Amino acid sequence: MTKIAVVIADAPGLVITDYQEQLATAELVVTADGGARHLLGGKRLPDLAVGDFDSLEPHFLAELEQDGVAVERHPVHKDETDLELALLRAVEHGATTIIVLGALGGRPDQHLANLQLLLHPALRPLDVRLLHAGWEIFVVYDQATIMGQPGDIVSLLPMTPVVDGIVTEGLYYPLHDEALALGPARGVSNVLQGTSATIHLRSGVLLAMHNLQG
Repeated sequence: MTKIAVVIADAPGLVITDYQEQLATAELVVTADGGARHLLGGKRLPDLAVGDFDSLEPHFLAELEQDGVAVERHPVHKDETDLELALLRAVEHGATTIIVLGALGGRPDQHLANLQLLLHPALRPLDVRLLHAGWEIFVVYDQATIMGQPGDIVSLLPMTPVVDGIVTEGLYYPLHDEALALGPARGVSNVLQGTSATIHLRSGVLLAMHNLQG
């Protein structure tokens, strides 16, 4: 049974009104620290707010608690990031699909760390996608289907030293049982030919980046 969760971080530039459809269909909304700010005063409050709250003003946190939002506080000095904790809570609550907002576009170290969170072992059985500025980003372990429009940009980037046995259908530059390795940029800027493309691979992990706006 599918359970959709939306997890919201606080990278700059997030326009939450762009994601009303995702929020409306979510059965669970978890915010990471300052990500809660984006839902205050709106129709959809978070079910759970997680973090050390060093980037959320105290009066906003008090407002969440007054509205009945469950708040889970963590120390500032910890091994996990607030987004990682929020993702793990979504998993613990039974999410099978997780949409992540506000994870990209901030500090470069956090930006890269949030992309690497897609490789977290706890997330591997799930469908987890980062949405950012018209892009959807997810990892491919064995196979995936990308749905979109002709002309959409699709980039496939290796997340392991070598990704072997890649076969694609529906992309302008096909791969026929080929490999992509860390370093060369061969997998960047492919193009969707129709409304769908399929990706299969034998070993390794790919990062798929799909521009939904073409």
